[in-house]
Amino acid sequence: MDKTSKNKFKAEFKKALDQFASKLEKYVSTENGDWSVKGFIDVYKNIYTISSDTKIVSKILEIHIFPQILQFAESIGYNVVLAEKQNWYPDLSFIHKQNDEVKFALDIKTTFRRNHKTAGFTLGSHGGYFKERDKDKNIQFPYNQYLGHYCLGVIYTRFDMSDSPAETEIYQVEELLEPTDKPILKVGERQVTSVKELKSITSVIKDFDFFAAEKWKIASDKQGSGNTANIGSIVDIDDLKNENGSFSQLGEEWFDEYWINHGAATMIKDGKPVKITKLTDFLEFKGRKDLLSKIVTKTTNK
Repeated sequence: MDKTSKNKFKAEFKKALDQFASKLEKYVSTENGDWSVKGFIDVYKNIYTISSDTKIVSKILEIHIFPQILQFAESIGYNVVLAEKQNWYPDLSFIHKQNDEVKFALDIKTTFRRNHKTAGFTLGSHGGYFKERDKDKNIQFPYNQYLGHYCLGVIYTRFDMSDSPAETEIYQVEELLEPTDKPILKVGERQVTSVKELKSITSVIKDFDFFAAEKWKIASDKQGSGNTANIGSIVDIDDLKNENGSFSQLGEEWFDEYWINHGAATMIKDGKPVKITKLTDFLEFKGRKDLLSKIVTKTTNK
């Protein structure tokens, strides 16, 4: 596919994804900004609240918005293919119904605000399929078959609640009960709290920000999680929403080359061999100090 056609499909997909993301807050929120999901319900109409553990919240959020994602894909003429295995990239592959050469990768990234200004994600591996772009190991389709790689970002605020499922509560909601339903006081050894309305149960998260971003445009030059080979995002929320990442002025080619070589390429610095794990070092290694001013940096007070 020629570059003009590729850019046309990318621009159309990104515009549609931006519009879709802008509508999701109303879908998942109550009128006061709380998450509309209150918990799980059993056949006895007991509501079990959710812990604020990020893995639990992330999975339920994905399930919550998935029907909307399918409707969105249908509305723009794409099929959705789910990752065959849990640890495969990406979460969702969008394939154009009329031209299966047009593929886009979409990962759903959820996280909570750290201090009203910062949040961060991991953006996928910089090893394996990222380096061997014509291979299909741990990826739905080879990396180079996708015209673009995108994130649907979800940022939220957590209520101050325990991450432990043992600290969750059980409610019986009067408005859900039929006249013949009997009040339940306990489930096992756990007390059941009676409330009049479902909305009176406190949601574990609130105040959502949804945004769409091309992966390379929100990437930093730092790994995202410990010793694992994951690309880290920038952490300023405004910059995330505006795709103002470390590489955003340099371009995708520099993002690709830096992360393919991250921790593998070595330079001599002050007379000693140093593994390259900083973008400034990489540009110096490549003899492109003239590009240092194009690295987008921002110091956020934490």
